Amino acid sequence: MTTETPVPVARQVPTERVHHGDTVVDEYAWLATKDDPETINYLNAENAWTEARTAHLSGVRTELFEEIRRRTQETDLSVPTRKGGHWYYTRTVEGRQYGVHCRRAVRDGETAPPISTDGAPLDGEEILLDGNLLAEGHDFFAMGAFDVSPDGRWLAYSTDFSGDERFTLRIKDLDTGELLPDEIPGTFYGTAWSADASVLCYVTVDEAWRPHRVWRHVVGTATADDVVVHSEDDERFWVGVELTRSERFILIDIASKLTSEVRVIPAGNPTGEPAVIAPRRQGVEYSVEHHGHRFLILHNDGAEDFALAYTSADTPGDWVPLIEHSPGTRLESVDAFADHLVVTVRSNGLTGLRVLPVGGDDGHNIEFPEPLHTVGLDANPEYRTGRVRLRYTSLVTPDSVYDYDLVTREMTLLRRRPVLPGPDGRAYQPEDYEQHRDWALADDGTKVPISLVCRRGTPRDGSAPCVIYGYGSYEASMDPWFSVGRLSLLDRGVVFAVAHVRGGGELGRRWYDQGKMLAKKNTFTDFVACARHLAKAGWTAPDRLVARGGSAGGLLMGAVANLAPDAFTGIVAQVPFVDALSTILDPSLPLTVTEWEEWGNPLADPEVYAYMKSYTPYENVAALDYPAILAMTSLNDTRVLYHEPAKWIARLRAVAPQGDYLLKTEMEAGHGGPSGRYDSWREEAFVNAWILDRFGRA
Repeated sequence: MTTETPVPVARQVPTERVHHGDTVVDEYAWLATKDDPETINYLNAENAWTEARTAHLSGVRTELFEEIRRRTQETDLSVPTRKGGHWYYTRTVEGRQYGVHCRRAVRDGETAPPISTDGAPLDGEEILLDGNLLAEGHDFFAMGAFDVSPDGRWLAYSTDFSGDERFTLRIKDLDTGELLPDEIPGTFYGTAWSADASVLCYVTVDEAWRPHRVWRHVVGTATADDVVVHSEDDERFWVGVELTRSERFILIDIASKLTSEVRVIPAGNPTGEPAVIAPRRQGVEYSVEHHGHRFLILHNDGAEDFALAYTSADTPGDWVPLIEHSPGTRLESVDAFADHLVVTVRSNGLTGLRVLPVGGDDGHNIEFPEPLHTVGLDANPEYRTGRVRLRYTSLVTPDSVYDYDLVTREMTLLRRRPVLPGPDGRAYQPEDYEQHRDWALADDGTKVPISLVCRRGTPRDGSAPCVIYGYGSYEASMDPWFSVGRLSLLDRGVVFAVAHVRGGGELGRRWYDQGKMLAKKNTFTDFVACARHLAKAGWTAPDRLVARGGSAGGLLMGAVANLAPDAFTGIVAQVPFVDALSTILDPSLPLTVTEWEEWGNPLADPEVYAYMKSYTPYENVAALDYPAILAMTSLNDTRVLYHEPAKWIARLRAVAPQGDYLLKTEMEAGHGGPSGRYDSWREEAFVNAWILDRFGRA
């Protein structure tokens, strides 16, 4: 720390808010004015303070970044995926931030994908898009859509150069390499082509960044002539558009947090009127997949963990049961192929796949040897196929791509992500590490699963440092995943734990329901129970435990900081939703109205208001002995606005000034942070260096 860099002090401008007779003073509300020079000056001052406070870690950051880089095969090529007459894949090149999207024609008799183990371009390669060229001159770059038409002629793609997830959609002629003049700003994720590739459907957002309209665009015509296919006026609902794998139907997906409705248009008649599969009913969620003469319907109508049914594709009506509801086995998705269905399931906290032959036996589960793992279908654009592409990983097994024969049940490993030798020159060996499943006991007697990974032989006497990660919202499951960057921590004796708290989906729909709305505090108390269990079981000790989470997981970080500051030596909160009550009270902000079915509506319900006020981190900052806190945000984040962590850190510094609080703002990024892979590695190295410093191991 240098004497030239002062501690930032945000000015206090008391602003009153009154709801349900409750008057609240927000002295930092002015920070929400993004275009105010004083706001930018304050964020820059916080960045300067963070840089000064962590200057002594610059060498460690460089070391950690180089370890990630050294272990990564920088020039690499993904396993090609077949669609029609081409293999599609992405290449990365050493020294380049972004991927190069390519294809190569399928050759006579070629059934297996061509593999390049050294990342060299495939013979006969055609470059569709080079992300590095697109990103030139921009500090941020991300792609939204990447959708090749059924005939392979056109590529619809969209780009974002600020991080606000408002994309500009373009169409490229892959025969000539030319860009069409068609250019559509303000689009969202998701596109769908008509059968003859003459029409492209896309989605736009409203002022609150809610995807609310599906449009129809005729290739080569003026975008001013585009037609609205569906406009959703109910602000609780988002819309999306997609083409079925069979390429016979365009689906318009309309969904709130609790309710959904699907409309279909024949891809051969894109100007036709959308047909409703089933009108929306409050609390009933369903999704649709086309399969031959029927639509498959995954739904929760009288089925908490979902069931599978079907209805006629010609005249959608009654739902005929196909897989009955089985409590405790969550049906997550169904993928239809000409002769088989593949159902993604979740049971006992783990993902799995079940194969159902059409008109055959009851099917079978695909077996995997590791007790902790994550498996799911990868890209499978071909409808008529006897093989499916799987993706598999665990806490110790790098990302792996398999082809699975649906008839013979043979599984072929196509590629496992290379992990190159680390600083000691030794190749990565999974057996050098061990993964465990442990269970904590929550305050109400609920058993909460914890997944752990550590270097083999790490002591269990409380002396090891530990990072505990959590999320716990939106039914999102934090399934085991492999991380090259994490190896740098494990090799320094750090234990990594994932707390599978309520509010996530690890143990089915009930697990989610028990951690939302007026049961949200279970998410926070579960996490604290996991932290205390890790110390009690000898995995670590409170003065060696750092908590980490992002977005809604950042809300979790802020809540546990208030709830149990003594349980941690440090907290990393990335793009944290820490001013949740203020945000959910403002319907004009992005996501607010759609979020009322997740958190409750504090505007309409005094009980919800009081409950949220009792746990929202910003509202509950007190004169406590907080652990060190590193908050990270992005100026152009649309999902969690930058001012939430900025206000939080300002109030922490004012109310509990003895604490060590840092705020780092990416001034050219969005919710996911820096966009380039090297920039992302540097950010991870920054975080891990700060964590190691908390452990005294930097």
